[in-house]
Amino acid sequence: MNTISRRSVALAAVIVTPLVVLLEVFAHEGGALGEMLGIAGLVWAVIGLGIVWGASSVFSGRVRELTAFADTMPELSRPRPRLRPGDDELGDLARVLSRTAPRLEEVLNGLSTELARREAILASMTEGVLAVDAKLRVSFHNEFFSRAVATHGISEGVPLIKVLRDPALFELLKRVVDTGETLSQRVKMSVGEERTFEVYATPLASHSSRGALAILHDITPLERLERVKRDFVANVSHEFRTPLATITGYAETLLDGGLDDKRNRRKFVEVIQANSVRLNNLAADLITLSQLEAGWPEAQPAPIHIGEVIHNAISTLEPVARLNGITLRLQEIEDVEVLGHRIHFEQALVNLVDNAIKFNKPSGEVCVKAVRTSNDHVEISVSDTGIGIPREDQSRIFERFYRVDKARSRQVGGTGLGLSIVRHAVEQMGGSVKVTSEFGKGSCFTITLPQLSSDHR
Repeated sequence: MNTISRRSVALAAVIVTPLVVLLEVFAHEGGALGEMLGIAGLVWAVIGLGIVWGASSVFSGRVRELTAFADTMPELSRPRPRLRPGDDELGDLARVLSRTAPRLEEVLNGLSTELARREAILASMTEGVLAVDAKLRVSFHNEFFSRAVATHGISEGVPLIKVLRDPALFELLKRVVDTGETLSQRVKMSVGEERTFEVYATPLASHSSRGALAILHDITPLERLERVKRDFVANVSHEFRTPLATITGYAETLLDGGLDDKRNRRKFVEVIQANSVRLNNLAADLITLSQLEAGWPEAQPAPIHIGEVIHNAISTLEPVARLNGITLRLQEIEDVEVLGHRIHFEQALVNLVDNAIKFNKPSGEVCVKAVRTSNDHVEISVSDTGIGIPREDQSRIFERFYRVDKARSRQVGGTGLGLSIVRHAVEQMGGSVKVTSEFGKGSCFTITLPQLSSDHR
């Protein structure tokens, strides 16, 4: 029997025993004495009940304090009440709770910190993370996964089939849950545009249930790069094959007796020379493009006067324009400086003006303009009255070897790399280039560059 029980029994005995004695005396005695004893017994009973009630109230109050203290232990933000330790069992319990509370607070703080760290890691991951239970319901996902499937506000417990538009990932996770195997697979999902993910899925089991965890790595840029490399090799091979075949054919013709053909041999040599020039231009453009993509030159950029570079480009191409019957016109040219590598910037302008001349109409016009903008930038535009660019081709004209009119491009000696060189040269200077065009009416290419700040002057 514990201390509280013994004290309760003793208190009850102290109260009940005198009351029993008085009642026995009252039963044997009569008259006034008996009445007095009865009244005394009632008074004693009332006093005893008051004592019991007071003791019970104290006991209940201490129990409520312990309950309130224990209730606040898991909640670190709530203040805990002070406990009054005693010499009984409740006092022992109060001391145990007081020692346990700091240790529990330390454990909860550690768990909270670890949870916040994991959430920060998962939120900053460039891979999508998805966890599902045995019934393929979402139990966890990070923000990247929401963006990957173009669905926001995915709630916990929602069936995965309602989240995914494409069944490939669903089928992969179903196989992992059913078989318990770790699987890896490429999955294509259409999210505005088709994207490719390398998915690593593994079983996720606990003592009470099983599920699956999937990590989605977006390999769309890598796949696009692989495709560009394949296309680049194919295009380079094609671009070299045609002039090489022409040179080889005419050289063989000359060696097989064409040298004695006085009427045609000069024509044969001119064709060989034209194709050798084309090969030389192609090789030069490839070297320039590779240098720009590699960040060459390593020399520090220097201030460039826009007006000076524009006048040099116009002077270089004025004979070509005159030969083709094209008028070159300079509109407003503001004296602005930008920061960059002059040789590549001048080549970019020459490429734009040269294209405007080549793909113009007879007696057409090319206009060049350079003006400041309100956001400390300069816009350089090259517009023409030429054949224009179809809308469906405008997003691809800056790709290497992409041609809108392949026949005319080869006829005028284009390599298909000029606009790609323009884009890389401008981006190397921290700028951008865009095109607006109406098919059959002309095009306008606009280069936007940041003006030279006072720190670089």
